[in-house]
Amino acid sequence: MFFSMDLWKLCLECISRPYTVVIGTVTAALYCLWGRKGQTPILVCSDGFRAFLQKYCPVVAEHFRPTPWCWGGRLQTLVRVLIKSSPSVTYRNELIRTPDGGQISLDWVDNGTSVSHPESSTRPTVLILPGLTGNSGQTYVLHAVQQATKRGYRCVVFNNRGFGGEELLTPLTFCAADTSDLECVVLHVKELLPETPLFGAGISLGGMLLLNYLARKGGDSGLVAGLTMSVSWNTLQSAASLEEPINRLLFNRHLTGNLCSAINRHRKILEKVVDIDYVMKARTIREFDERYTSGMFGYKSCLDYYNAASPDYKLPRTAVPILCLNAADDPFSPKHAFPVASAKRLPNVALLVTAHGGHIGFLEGFFPRGEGYMERVFGQFVQAVFEHPGDLKGACSNKDELVG
Repeated sequence: MFFSMDLWKLCLECISRPYTVVIGTVTAALYCLWGRKGQTPILVCSDGFRAFLQKYCPVVAEHFRPTPWCWGGRLQTLVRVLIKSSPSVTYRNELIRTPDGGQISLDWVDNGTSVSHPESSTRPTVLILPGLTGNSGQTYVLHAVQQATKRGYRCVVFNNRGFGGEELLTPLTFCAADTSDLECVVLHVKELLPETPLFGAGISLGGMLLLNYLARKGGDSGLVAGLTMSVSWNTLQSAASLEEPINRLLFNRHLTGNLCSAINRHRKILEKVVDIDYVMKARTIREFDERYTSGMFGYKSCLDYYNAASPDYKLPRTAVPILCLNAADDPFSPKHAFPVASAKRLPNVALLVTAHGGHIGFLEGFFPRGEGYMERVFGQFVQAVFEHPGDLKGACSNKDELVG
């Protein structure tokens, strides 16, 4: 006996109906969870800074909804690496020498076709500091460059010594507490472009380096403002968080492996001052810092280095306006270490905290490959700083103002 066409269609409908119900139920649940997870970020700062941000950087008051299938901090951190797009950016590379005989690789995007700022000598410039083992090719750097250049600004990426593809000329790399190379870069840019306003943006470890530099230089930093994204505020607390079993498996060992590989690439010159084989046996970032970083930069112990690298207690020494974006579920930077008390009483510091977003994640939408929340914060704040410098100075000038 043969089935009739109508009977065949009925059978297919019956078979497919359960799957349709399941798919519909899952989709509805995702939308429900998406709505519940969406929250307005917490903004901790002075009234003056708050008013400036709400006027010129409205993203700070947006309802941030993380990608519905990717709202956990660890998942956001992992998925960003796998899914984020890589905007096309053409760099002009420059190698500059350091006082100790080393060299630093800078990657420039001059943006010579800028319509809003056609004069090269005064075109606002964004200095970007990548994270641990990162360089100018990272997706988050490429997106930042895209945000700045489409607004008419110039960009320069500071690749940490030994991580920009350049040869290591001296047996020295970098660490979060040593701001000498960053100072060298800022001086170089200001000598080349003395009339250009210079903005500093640091991601993860790059943010730590930027904050430590701003704290050391105070009002003589050469920067008009700063932005940090997913910065680790207390290095010891961050190390402890990354040593939790799941974080150790997902992130710690991988990052440690990248660090060891980078050191091994420069084995020929670094083996003059350190036991490379001993360093290569490190299995956590703390072990790497114990075996390499702390000794390389003259610290008596890893604990001493971590204390020196932590930017949390140094915020009162900073002078320029700083916006700091963090996610409360960042596995690299635990929320209990966020400097909320300092942000409340300092007129020049704003702490922007989302409930979700992970580490350099902040993914939103169903297909989070392009511009996301972090990119909008970056683009709007950079534009606000460059286009409204007078308002910004006035907003951050009241040192007696306190906010609860």
